[in-house]
Amino acid sequence: MAKYIYEHKNWTDFTWDDKAINGVFGEVRLMQGKIIGQMNALGFSAKEEATLTALTLDVVKSSEIEGELLDYEQVRSSIARRLGINTAGLVPSSRHIEGVVEMMLDATQRYQLPLTEKRLFGWHAALFPTGYSGPYEIEVGRYRTGEMQVVSGAMGKEKVHYEAVKQVLVKAEMDKFLNWFNHDNKLDPVLKAAIAHFWFIIIHPFDDGNGRIARAITDMLLARAESSGERFYSMSSQILIERKRYYEILQKVQHSTGNITEWLEWFLHCLKNAMLATENTTQKILHKAGFWKLHEQTPINERQRLMLNKLLDGFEGKLQTSKWAKITKTSTDTALRDIQDLIKKGILKQTTEGGRNANYELTDFKLE
Repeated sequence: MAKYIYEHKNWTDFTWDDKAINGVFGEVRLMQGKIIGQMNALGFSAKEEATLTALTLDVVKSSEIEGELLDYEQVRSSIARRLGINTAGLVPSSRHIEGVVEMMLDATQRYQLPLTEKRLFGWHAALFPTGYSGPYEIEVGRYRTGEMQVVSGAMGKEKVHYEAVKQVLVKAEMDKFLNWFNHDNKLDPVLKAAIAHFWFIIIHPFDDGNGRIARAITDMLLARAESSGERFYSMSSQILIERKRYYEILQKVQHSTGNITEWLEWFLHCLKNAMLATENTTQKILHKAGFWKLHEQTPINERQRLMLNKLLDGFEGKLQTSKWAKITKTSTDTALRDIQDLIKKGILKQTTEGGRNANYELTDFKLE
């Protein structure tokens, strides 16, 4: 008796109930058009900021799903440099982060190009530039030649959640997947994104990084669905929020006989929620764009611009002179002069909170 979906004959002849998904599918397609319309109305710089924010979140959150925490500012800086976006406060990025960003941008900015074995191997090599995943040496830039099990639990008490396609079948299964990906144009790209994600995860062709590559493939097809490399929402951010259900659905459907209705329903609802979350991001971007429009003639140095952007993006904790000095890599005297200058210009104000150290925040402003 077959234990996993891939053990059934013609297992990739997936079926689903159109009636069960048509409602949410229609909502998703409508929302995609609405978001693109909203973003096009923002203006060039605000649209750039929206794309930069969405791509940064996608890279950071896709890695966080796998338990890896990437530095947000390094990711943001790497993306900004590669896309030629002129923004203040860019920081150097590690070799590993550059690799993760390279994969995501190749998927989303070159979404019209075919997905090939060579391209996938390049993505995998970019994810693991040292040939190691943590302390473990892995096979990089090629399909795995060993067995693949998804397990949890302490050593000696491991629980096997999933056993992927046998290594001798990986090449043939991936050839079939890539042929479908590049030549089957009958499906709507949004549905194709959902199926591609599931199909790739079932094969699990690499030693590590399968989840991140599956999500990059998803983003590539969503970019095709919108005929645009500009990203305005983050699917990975929403998957992270719904991670428990994500794994539950995958585990359930991987034991099915080929009906993937439940997976498609979850995927489409997750995508819808990702786009709903974008409305909050849009408001922040509009607020930020309005601030800089209001102060486009105000003399502001690079240190001040860096810190103001951090405040507008949602600075964590209290802003004090010592934090300003540390972030901008300057003396506390220079930091205090920067702050006092912005207070005189009506941009910052000292808070009424007590304590030994003065705290500062943005003054309220109204958009015209």
